[in-house]
Amino acid sequence: MSTTEPIKDLQVLIASMSPSLDPRTFIFATVPDVTSEAVISNTVMMFREVEGVSLIMEEAVASKFGIHGTFRCRMLTLNVLSALEAVGFLAAILPELSKLGMGVNPVSAYYHDHLFVPADRAEDALHILRKIASNADNTDNADNTDNADNADNADTIGISP
Repeated sequence: MSTTEPIKDLQVLIASMSPSLDPRTFIFATVPDVTSEAVISNTVMMFREVEGVSLIMEEAVASKFGIHGTFRCRMLTLNVLSALEAVGFLAAILPELSKLGMGVNPVSAYYHDHLFVPADRAEDALHILRKIASNADNTDNADNTDNADNADNADTIGISP
């Protein structure tokens, strides 16, 4: 367990993120209910909806259990301790992936945000996220020396072209 305080500041969140790409391929699936402990313990995420139980599972594991899914994807973890009440973090970075015509399914967990992106576009997404973080870090450094009062300016996020 980390002793670091969760970050709320948007600029700091973006500049501090260190995205990593999980090597596994995942799928999204739905089942009427989950009673198997083996399925539960091999599920990355489970969410009960009115229509059924949504699962995110490693593709090979799902196949082993006879679970068929959709949206072959890879998981990017943003690797920054974002506060659950932080405002605008995903809203600031997801449009950049949208510009590439990339569907993204985000999951905010207790410690980190995770993005499930199309498996065949995962490296592209990783590159863009690293660029966003680098641009924000460079902008943050420039703002600290040039104009520390400009933190609310949309350009300080460092994402816009």
